[in-house]
Amino acid sequence: MRGRVVLWGAIAAVHAAAAVEQGNLEALCGECRVERFADCGGFLEGATVASDGTLWIVDLLSGNVLSVDGRGACTVRANTGGQPNGAKFHRDGRLFVADKLLGIVAIDPDSGAVTRIVDMHRAERLRGTNDLVFDDAGGLYFTEPYGSGVLEPNGRVFYLPADGTGLRVLEDSMAFPNGIVLSPDGSAVLVGEYARKRIVSIPSLGASDPFATTYVWSRTEGGIGPDGMAFDERGNLYAAIFQGGAVQVFDASGYEIGRISLPEGAGTFVTNLAFGGEWLYITEASQGVVWRVRMRVRGLPLFHRK
Repeated sequence: MRGRVVLWGAIAAVHAAAAVEQGNLEALCGECRVERFADCGGFLEGATVASDGTLWIVDLLSGNVLSVDGRGACTVRANTGGQPNGAKFHRDGRLFVADKLLGIVAIDPDSGAVTRIVDMHRAERLRGTNDLVFDDAGGLYFTEPYGSGVLEPNGRVFYLPADGTGLRVLEDSMAFPNGIVLSPDGSAVLVGEYARKRIVSIPSLGASDPFATTYVWSRTEGGIGPDGMAFDERGNLYAAIFQGGAVQVFDASGYEIGRISLPEGAGTFVTNLAFGGEWLYITEASQGVVWRVRMRVRGLPLFHRK
């Protein structure tokens, strides 16, 4: 039987460019010294960086959406009225948020006005959205994990086209699908299957290879499982490990390079991360702190930066 899978294009070339051996993060962040950046309080999630370089985060418990300036000062910019999780900027400047109670909402960063984008699938209200990512066409992939788990794998991954119509289910049998990213070439959607400690690769709707399939891309260790994720410009994947107190880093082939651990005394509820300039920002939810690491690589540009 002939079979093959898409490993999102030119992995060998990307892997060679990284020039990093497994277990060695020096080429990515030197000593990888993690420093305390901002004390915002709350159950911090949804780290994302605007086009002007400003970090934005959300507080799941209060509903607040905050910006963090270069000195680490936290400012409440909006409130969803629900429980915000993941967040990503649209090219038009709006901040899209996956809210556990409200579905997908969009926030005007200037006025703080909140607009509901989608909260229903057919005649059913969404069961709680968690994270999201735009493709190059402005379509939106997002996860819906709540109510699912390792013994009840009914979590779903959705796709909402750019025109806001025709919401469709990409997958419907996952054990708490959490963080979500697109591969560097856009051919695959990588989902952190939190309750199974693994990262799953799913062909995107734009995948052109007829042999593309869904498969386990890599496995995580420690904590409960993978939360928010992000790629760097070399194709390395960074995954926040909730209750693991660390970010686990994988090369473009899915092999672990190493871990960026929060310092002793920091909380272990690592929820999300985002690249911004020379920094990797990391949110920790048990103490409400944003940490950061000075990087030698930049993040893969997202939809709003292309």
